[in-house]
Amino acid sequence: MGALGNLLAFIVAISVLVAVHEYGHYIVGRWAGMKVLRFSIGFGKPIWTRIGGKDQTEYCISAIPLGGYVRFLDTREGPIPEEDEGRAFNQRPVPHRIAVLLAGPFFNFLFAIIAYWALFVYGIPTLVPAVGGVEPGSYAAEAGLQQGDRIVAVGGQDTADWESALVAMLDHMVADGSVPLTLEADDGWQRDVAIDVGDDARRLTEPGMLFEGIGFRPFGPGDLPADIGRVEDDGPAKSAGLQAGDRIVAVDGEPVADFQDLVDLVQPRANKEVTIEFLRDGQSLATTLVVQEQLVEGQVRGRLGVARGGDFNQYYYQRRYGPVESLSHAMARTWTSTVFTLRMLGRMLTGDVSIKNISGPINIAQFAGESAQRGLDYFLGFLAIVSISLGVLNLLPIPVLDGGQIVYQSIEGIKGSPLSEKAQIMGQQIGIFALILLMSFAFYNDLARIFG
Repeated sequence: MGALGNLLAFIVAISVLVAVHEYGHYIVGRWAGMKVLRFSIGFGKPIWTRIGGKDQTEYCISAIPLGGYVRFLDTREGPIPEEDEGRAFNQRPVPHRIAVLLAGPFFNFLFAIIAYWALFVYGIPTLVPAVGGVEPGSYAAEAGLQQGDRIVAVGGQDTADWESALVAMLDHMVADGSVPLTLEADDGWQRDVAIDVGDDARRLTEPGMLFEGIGFRPFGPGDLPADIGRVEDDGPAKSAGLQAGDRIVAVDGEPVADFQDLVDLVQPRANKEVTIEFLRDGQSLATTLVVQEQLVEGQVRGRLGVARGGDFNQYYYQRRYGPVESLSHAMARTWTSTVFTLRMLGRMLTGDVSIKNISGPINIAQFAGESAQRGLDYFLGFLAIVSISLGVLNLLPIPVLDGGQIVYQSIEGIKGSPLSEKAQIMGQQIGIFALILLMSFAFYNDLARIFG
């Protein structure tokens, strides 16, 4: 999906999540007896407006799709009609105002629960967390990880999928520089190991660095043993006597642990004679052949003329539950993601986690486009994650966000009168500065990812 597709997916994602957030403020505000003057998706000049309801509320879609707002009647903005007396935001009881402010983030969390519920009912495509290739001399190799090991638990916490495994791995790694794993081999034997990264933990929290830094990749189809599933009639493997079911174990004496190894060894050997060692019915055999050449994207690469065999389905399944069970799983997933987000934000402030993880609109747009291209289920999962992030972000005690306004209202409830106008203005200025600083980091990280 190109830049335009990413942009469209981003606009759809932000519009949906902002509408959910603002609807929380809107509906609870109405329940609390407040008058709503405007409900806007986006900022700036309205490009579509409808006026409706007994309060003649303006419902708008505005030109800049990077947020939205609900405008309540407020005496601080000027005199109000006599018939609306008592319906202004600042005239309602403090608990009502706090409920309205909490409603936006709450609806973001509620959206995530509903999205995960729908995914669990429909079925989530799930990869079993398993170890692919292990880099010699790496942290993973020193800990004894082996290709094909399944990660059944991290620190005693069961891991049914990569998402839960990654969250637990990062959590333990940042906490004390060690990742305790329970691994299961193909024969069912389980063992406990610990990947010790020490003071290198912060570097490994940078985007894309975890697997590279630890030294292993997630298990994929290329990590299956080099079993031949099909021999093509026009390839050199056919004339050399290779058959479906054979397992290639070496090329010119170099060991082949998986199908990716086979590809890596064969591609550079176009038009060269090689010796292929393989297993057939437990017997070790060998044959010689000349690797055929093929043109791929303007480059000459070697090929044997075989298709991959093996069963990757044992590492891939659909997680599906009934409607009631799906609700408990959805709530648990939302809670886990929320707590993890809060922990990572806190550890960014303490310097334990790299601030390069802060993403701006460019990076979010790329993720939105990629998830939309992969299908509705992936896009819905993406929306759930971003919705949780928005909920957490808006609860931070920054004056221009819901969390900061909740602090203001709580202080008013305790002391019996609002903060002084000077204190509120100062708080708003600090909040705006904090948001500008945050967005600057986000844009810098986005550009750094693009330009390296």
